[in-house]
Amino acid sequence: MKDLLGMMSKVKEMQARMEQMQAELETIEVDGAAGGGMVTVRLTAKGALKAITIDPSLLNPDEAEILEDLIVAAHTEARTKGERLIQEKTQDLTAGLPIPPGMKLF
Repeated sequence: MKDLLGMMSKVKEMQARMEQMQAELETIEVDGAAGGGMVTVRLTAKGALKAITIDPSLLNPDEAEILEDLIVAAHTEARTKGERLIQEKTQDLTAGLPIPPGMKLF
């Protein structure tokens, strides 16, 4: 019974820290770039798009498909960085708790 109470205490503590981390992830921003930095995308760690920067030399209507591909690639890179950041913070937060491998909390 003592172990159960201790575990419940840890769960409540983790829940409070998780709520704090959720709020923090809304403010952390990650960048992704493509085309040697000619296109950059900024997202929050949770995936909200904050900004896109495009080098003016790419604004040629005949090359719209290239620009579209670069935007997608930059977004993918930024999203991957955000997901990695969430994973790292979650691992730090849940250290010591018996959570099954592969279980996602976000």
